[in-house]
Amino acid sequence: MITEPSAYGGCLLGLALGDALGAPYEGGVPERALWRLLGSTSQGLPRWTDDTSMSLDLAESLLACRALDPDDLAGRFAASYRWSRGYGPSTARLLKRIRQGEDWRLAAKAIHPQGSWGNGAAMRAPVVALHCPSDPDTLVLISREQARVTHAHPLGVEGAVMIAVATQCALQHLPPAEVIRTVQKNLHEPQMLTRVETVARWVERGVLQEAVTVRRELGNGIAAQDSCATAVYIALSHFDHCFEDMLAFVRAVRGDVDTISAMAGAIWGARHGVKALPVTPIEARDDILSIAQRLYERAQHRGKV
Repeated sequence: MITEPSAYGGCLLGLALGDALGAPYEGGVPERALWRLLGSTSQGLPRWTDDTSMSLDLAESLLACRALDPDDLAGRFAASYRWSRGYGPSTARLLKRIRQGEDWRLAAKAIHPQGSWGNGAAMRAPVVALHCPSDPDTLVLISREQARVTHAHPLGVEGAVMIAVATQCALQHLPPAEVIRTVQKNLHEPQMLTRVETVARWVERGVLQEAVTVRRELGNGIAAQDSCATAVYIALSHFDHCFEDMLAFVRAVRGDVDTISAMAGAIWGARHGVKALPVTPIEARDDILSIAQRLYERAQHRGKV
C-alpha cells in the first residue's frame, strides 16, 4: 500500500496537537497551575512539551544521519532540553549530564541502573514508523535502539515498540483487530501483554469502554506499562470518532494526559491524515508539517513507502 504524505502530516501533527492540547490537563493542581504560566508562546499559541520536542529531535536525527545514530540522537536531546517543556525529573538529570559531556550510556546507568521504564521512548516512537512505514523488522530494531538512549528498561523499550508498531499499522490502514494482533506478536513482557490482551478483548466486543474502566484496567500513569496500551486502545476505539472526541476521552481518563494524547493522536492522525485534524494553531505547526513532509520524501526515496 502506498502511504500518502497526508498520513505523515497527520501522524506528526496529531502527536503535537495531542501533546499541546492535553498538557493543560496534565497532573494535579500544582502541575496545571504551572502550565497555565508556561503553556503559551509569546504569540499566545499553545506550547507542546518534551513529548513533541523529543519526537522532532528523533525525526531530525533520522533525516540528518539517514539511519539511527544513538550518539547523534543523545546530543540532540541534550541540546534541546529546557526545563519549561515539562521533562520528567530523571530524564532531566540524564540530559543535563549528557550536556555536560558525559557519554549517554554512562549517564543512563548512573540514574537508572536497570533503565527507565517510563513512557518517554514510546511518546516519540511514532517517528520510527514514519522512517520505515512498511518494514516491520527494521521498525522494531530502531524502536528498541532509540528507546535505550533514555529508557533502557525492558518495559520502556517495549512501550516504544508497541506505539511504533501500532502507528505503522495505522499508516497501512489495518483494521483495529489486526493492529492489536500485530502488536501482540512483537511483545514479550508479561505486564505489556496482559494489558494488550485486555485491549484485544475490548476491540473484539466493539463497545467503547467507560473512561473509569480504561483507567482501572489499563492505567493512566507515566510508566510505559500504565500508558502505552491505554493510548493504543483510545486511538483504535476512536477511529470512527473525531479527533476532538478522542482527546476529550483522554482527559476523562486523566493522569498523564499530554503523553497519552500525543501517542493516541499520532496513531489516529496516521490513520486519517492531516486534513481530518482540527485547524487549531499550535506552536511551530508549519515546521512540524515541513518535517513530516521531509520524512515522507526520504522514505519514498528509500523505497519504503
